[in-house]
Amino acid sequence: MTVSLDQLRRCHLGVDLGAARTRVFVKGAGLVVDEPSVAAVNTKTGALIAVGEFAERMTGRTPGYIRVVRPVSGGTVVDIDMAQRMLSHLLDEKLRRTLRRKPRLRAAACVPHDADPLAQRAATETLIGLGARRVELVDTLIAAAVGCGLPVERPEATMILVCGAATTQVAVLSMGAIVTAERIPVGGDAIDHAIVQHLRHQHELMLPSQSVRPLQLALSGNGLTPQGPESTEIHGRDVATGLARSVQVQTAAVRDAIHTPLTAVLDGIGKVLRTCPPDLVADLADRGIMMVGGSARLPGLDQMLRSATGMPVHIAERPDVCAVLGLGAMIEGRIEPMHLDPLTD
Repeated sequence: MTVSLDQLRRCHLGVDLGAARTRVFVKGAGLVVDEPSVAAVNTKTGALIAVGEFAERMTGRTPGYIRVVRPVSGGTVVDIDMAQRMLSHLLDEKLRRTLRRKPRLRAAACVPHDADPLAQRAATETLIGLGARRVELVDTLIAAAVGCGLPVERPEATMILVCGAATTQVAVLSMGAIVTAERIPVGGDAIDHAIVQHLRHQHELMLPSQSVRPLQLALSGNGLTPQGPESTEIHGRDVATGLARSVQVQTAAVRDAIHTPLTAVLDGIGKVLRTCPPDLVADLADRGIMMVGGSARLPGLDQMLRSATGMPVHIAERPDVCAVLGLGAMIEGRIEPMHLDPLTD
């Protein structure tokens, strides 16, 4: 998955197909699509009913003949046909006509680190179905590092943590390349699931998955840290009676509930640091970790990582769109490569 900046400059659009959201960057127009990676299908006719935000709101609220699907899982396209149809409808008609007029349409796509050939082919086939004649694949870690402004081209270590919905990727970068990296099969969805299970087992309260984010926002500020609020009121459905009920949830109990998925992330960070050259680890002690991805917004997560690793932890200015903005910067030629000219005698 080695692609040069010259090849990327020839691309007309960049796509970040994430498990949670799909984002499309068009050269000259900027970020034109930022919608949930969700589609609603009529199982009787096979017709596509809704995509994006509206389809996500239909989750758990549809009759039996309407199925809400997610064609992307863990950054990998698992349903190529549905992903193509979803992307086609997310792009408005004017933009589709503009792209169709390009006889040699080139596209770039973000793929997870160490994606297997099958996952790479699925991403390529999805964009070819939109009319692309050539598809360049870019490592999500590189694109996210460029998008959040890390000096990846310098001979100094930078560490990035991409907190996705299904996976978390952590890497150390230097000289424009990945020195060591690890992909952890734990993301924001695992944290959401841990909170839902805690409420079900400890409070006998059934909480829809879409209500987990409001719970996290209710713990805003210091959030899931000892300095945050002691408790918050949560509304849900009683497991036994099925009636609406409210409970006071202790923040300390929520911290304990998400400890298991966060431990896996900490183990991944430790593994990367152990395999990293000592000189680069010394750089990281001052620079710390840059967090990007939608799940980086979990209140208090940065403080928990800071206390566990003893390293500075920073959250990017726009963590959820760093990868696609980095891809866009490379497409528009705003990133200059570092040239290493051979020495002459």
